[in-house]
Amino acid sequence: MKTMKWLIQRELWEHKGAFIWAPLAVAAALILLIGGGFVYGLASSGVIHLKAGEGAVMTISGLPPDVYAKVAAVAASRYLAITAPLFLVLPVVVFFYCLSALHDDRRDRSILFWKSLPLSDRDTVLSKAVTALVVAPLLTVAIGISAALALLLVGLIGSAIRGVNLIAPVLADINFYLSPIYLLSFLPLYILWALPTVGWLLLVSSWARSKVFLWAVGVPLVTLALLAWFDFLIARFAGLSMNVKWFGEEVVARVLLGVMPGVWFGESNGAALMRQHEGFDGPMLLGVSYATLATPGVWVAAAAGCAMIYGAIQLRRWRDEG
Repeated sequence: MKTMKWLIQRELWEHKGAFIWAPLAVAAALILLIGGGFVYGLASSGVIHLKAGEGAVMTISGLPPDVYAKVAAVAASRYLAITAPLFLVLPVVVFFYCLSALHDDRRDRSILFWKSLPLSDRDTVLSKAVTALVVAPLLTVAIGISAALALLLVGLIGSAIRGVNLIAPVLADINFYLSPIYLLSFLPLYILWALPTVGWLLLVSSWARSKVFLWAVGVPLVTLALLAWFDFLIARFAGLSMNVKWFGEEVVARVLLGVMPGVWFGESNGAALMRQHEGFDGPMLLGVSYATLATPGVWVAAAAGCAMIYGAIQLRRWRDEG
């Protein structure tokens, strides 16, 4: 356990810019832009427009007392929406981290130093997988929650200065405390859906001598293109179909897009996100998300991801030279 903890710390030290500074920079930009815009609006005119539903617009300075509770409920349940841009940075960071995780050690020959230490290939590869699947999302969630709370604080203080005190109603709303728990509850689901992509990228990273990105992305896409061409020929001359769409959605998309948070929301489930008019309905979204685990494809893909991580461990044992 101590060895694994040390290995994960090593990954954080070596990739601090990607895992910590990149999301922090995005969070700081959000606070400056959104928080600064809110403060500027209050300072310049003292009026902030809010959507009241059905196309109606009301100003924060003229908010009727009977609407306080509704506005406070929306603020308490929606304040974590500010984390959305951070979760667009996460898949980029995880994708390129996994691509270079095992390849760079062979390219700069530092693998010879690490192999001279009492560290097994299993622990080394697993530490990189845990960093991508668990540590990186947790850091992003922590930074996102902190940024959202900072912006909410700016908004509440600014509103209170203008005579609209929403601090007490927001703090009394149970969703204010449950929203971070709801967000963390998506982590097990993210791990399962990201396993095929992380496994594939680590496998390619442990095998490819150069041009890791082209191998990781090109092989699935070229395979899909060839199958589509064969499917076209077979359909034209034999009237048969290879169901290439299934291969694209269940194989190519799983190995390339699995690290994207919310990828489990398909076209049908995606409509649930569009119905969040009264705030973030955490239980409903969690129910829709975890319902995807009833499909065997999720577990087959996760098992394939574990198999590819095992393959990366075996490859690292003998493919030492970059």
